[in-house]
Amino acid sequence: MTKASIEAAQKKFGAVVEEQLKRVEEMKKSGAFIDYAKLSPVIIGICWGDGIGEFISRNAQEVLTHALKEEVKRGKIAFKEIKGLTIENRVKHKKAIPDDILEELKACHIILKGPTTTPQAGDPWPNIESANVAMRRALDLFANVRPVKIPREGVDWCFFRENTEGAYILGSKGFDVGEDLSVDFTVATEQGSERIIRMAFDYARKNNIDRVTVITKSNVIKTTDGRFSRAAKRIAKDYPAIECDEWYIDIMTAKLIDPARRKDFKVMVMPNLYGDILTDEAAQLQGGVGTAGSANIGTRWAMFEAIHGSAPRMVKEGRAQYADPSSMIRACAMLLRHIGYPQKA
Repeated sequence: MTKASIEAAQKKFGAVVEEQLKRVEEMKKSGAFIDYAKLSPVIIGICWGDGIGEFISRNAQEVLTHALKEEVKRGKIAFKEIKGLTIENRVKHKKAIPDDILEELKACHIILKGPTTTPQAGDPWPNIESANVAMRRALDLFANVRPVKIPREGVDWCFFRENTEGAYILGSKGFDVGEDLSVDFTVATEQGSERIIRMAFDYARKNNIDRVTVITKSNVIKTTDGRFSRAAKRIAKDYPAIECDEWYIDIMTAKLIDPARRKDFKVMVMPNLYGDILTDEAAQLQGGVGTAGSANIGTRWAMFEAIHGSAPRMVKEGRAQYADPSSMIRACAMLLRHIGYPQKA
């Protein structure tokens, strides 16, 4: 390894730190959540996505437009189709989200998004960042909220996954140092940790839930997970009626499949990567990843989607039209509750 390689790595690391410090300052300026009752119309953008996304998004769009047809007539709701969030268009522009599409997204208040394809090793596509990760970052959709219910077992979980930090935020900005070393990053900020943890506690209080479980690996990842853990313990003092306990991610994956224990958990909050893994496990217990919807919430925008991918294997086998739209329809129900129409959900 040459001195030049080390100096290049130091320069890249410095740029990453500078970028994240700027993000911290932006979070400090963040305002209150948008009040949809004061908007007329609420603009809902619909992106079909890739693969099976076209089919399940069309099904969901039909359900949503029917549910809100009277509100559309009264000018309270407006729908807008956004067609450029396909892998072909993203590859053409060499961006996770092309600039013109991002502007269309920002012109909406709410987004209903079908699954999008993220290139991986061996794919014919170039290495373009996940559209999901890019959208969450660009719109500051910091809270990924995923409910999972198994009524016959008394399971009623709500997962709060930090959506803009952790191991994913800089996954595309890692670098190689020489031929033998690769470096990626995990990021945690006080502001990012606090806002997702407070959202989980506020949800618990609003729904008369007396326990919030914090999931980390702070016994090993002592800096970033340690910050998340300390923030949770500090914030818990503001909610004396709610118990706060901490579990490590490895044992929690086991406890979710333990019939004697899993019903004890209600609200769970965790950093990004752990939330991605744990919510897929939970959705499988509910009936499969095709049965779970997902909300991505920020103060200014919100995006609702299925939790699964674009299923290229189903497309290759000619079965895309048979994809189960349940996940997207559940996402529509979450969308309706979020904008103030729980009776329609």
